[in-house]
This record gives sequence, C-alpha cells and structure tokens, in this order.
Amino acid sequence: MPCPFPGMDPFLERAEIWPDFHDRLISALCAQLQPLLRPKYVALTQDRLFIVEADHSRYPDVAVVHNPSRVVKSSASAVLDAAPDKPAIFELVSEEFRQPLIHIVETAAGNRLVTAIEVLSPDNKQPGEGRSSYLTKREEYRAGGANLVEIDLLRGGQPTVRISAERLARLPRWRYLAVVTRKWPSRQEVYHFPLQQRLPKKLALPLAADDDDALLDLQIAFNRTWEEGPYPELLFYDQPQPGSLTTEEAAWLRERLAAA
Repeated sequence: MPCPFPGMDPFLERAEIWPDFHDRLISALCAQLQPLLRPKYVALTQDRLFIVEADHSRYPDVAVVHNPSRVVKSSASAVLDAAPDKPAIFELVSEEFRQPLIHIVETAAGNRLVTAIEVLSPDNKQPGEGRSSYLTKREEYRAGGANLVEIDLLRGGQPTVRISAERLARLPRWRYLAVVTRKWPSRQEVYHFPLQQRLPKKLALPLAADDDDALLDLQIAFNRTWEEGPYPELLFYDQPQPGSLTTEEAAWLRERLAAA
C-alpha cells in the first residue's frame, strides 16, 4: 500500500510511531546519499545522547511525632521530645535518550566532519533537555566549521531556525521546513513546503567549499521509509490525526483518504 499523501504523512507524528519512523528515515537518507558522495566522502550514522531526569513523587504520611510529656532539666528549661519531620520524597530517575543523525565526512582529510544532517524530533522543538542539548550541539557544528542540514517534518513546536518569527511569517504558507546552514558563505537556505506538497526534490547539501553540492530527493527517502516500514498496519486513518489542521488542510486530507 503506498502512502496516501504526496508528501509527509501527518499521522506519522503520533508519539508512539515517530521514533521508529525517525530512525528508519535516517537510514534511508544515508543509503540514498552514499552513492552520491563516493569516493571523497562517506555518510555515517551517529547518535546524539542526552540525559533527562524525571521526578516521580512519593508522598508518605507526613507527620510530627509529638510527645506531650516534658523532661524537666532544671527549673529554667524544658526539652520537647519530638522525632524529626518526615519529608516528601521525590525519586529522580535518569533516562538516556538517543537521537540518530548523519555525519558526512571527508575521508581524505582524516574523516573531517563536513556536514551534519539532523531530522528533528519533538523534544528538539519543545523547552527542556532535548532542545537544550540540540541547540548546544548545533553551536558545536558551527564552531567546528561544519555545515548543518535540519529537516523538520513536525508541524508542532518551536522551529529551530535562526531566522526570526517575523521573517518566517512572510514566507508562503508552509508546514514543514528543511534548512541548510552553510559555513561558507555564511547563510541559511530555507526550503518551506505545505502539507499538500511533495517533499523537496533537490535539497542542496553543501560539502567542502571546492566541491559541488550533493542533491538529495527527500521524497524518495520518505517513500522508501514508509513502504518498507510497518506503517500501513500501524496507521489508522479513521482516527483523528495528531495536531491541528486548518479548515483547508482538513478538507484536503479527507479527500485524499477517501480517494485512497
């Protein structure tokens, strides 16, 4: 069964499905890139790790044990016999999260990192450890002289692009972004596309300054991921899709599903 949509499938944004799709898409992107990069470069899958500490409160009976009897030490003082107060206990559980990504490295230059490709996850777009870790790593790429490609196939959350919200609002209507941040010349190239449109066909991935860009067809990688994955069995299109849609998008989505 092919995907019923020409581009991104919004039903993949379900929290229980997205991690599997994310990992499979990274593998599909890497497989598509490898023939385009040989022999000077290779595409490697890497993991970015971050730690989240979650608190689970455990409230025991909180009480002050009070003994009304007093022990007289002297005629001038008295000591109250009481046990220490019992605090509420919060157990901190550290959880390690991994997010795969792609590094394009130049083999002749000692495997120098040239370009990093990140497919954003929900926690990269929400306040918290996931976003902080991501933004820190992004600055490390910049300081190290690497290009960065950010692929954002999530409608919700706060975009990670450095462009202001005012400038983004001037773009034609969009739901998804693919952003190329070049080290030289220093600039951001923003591919923006709506729900109803296929994913970019010629996404230009920068390499070393003296080499031409590698052209990535994001839709081909998406189609391979969707068709080889378990999504026809996992996705229930008779249920509401995650997130909100405009009236126009909702009508279009119903038409596509009816036709499929």
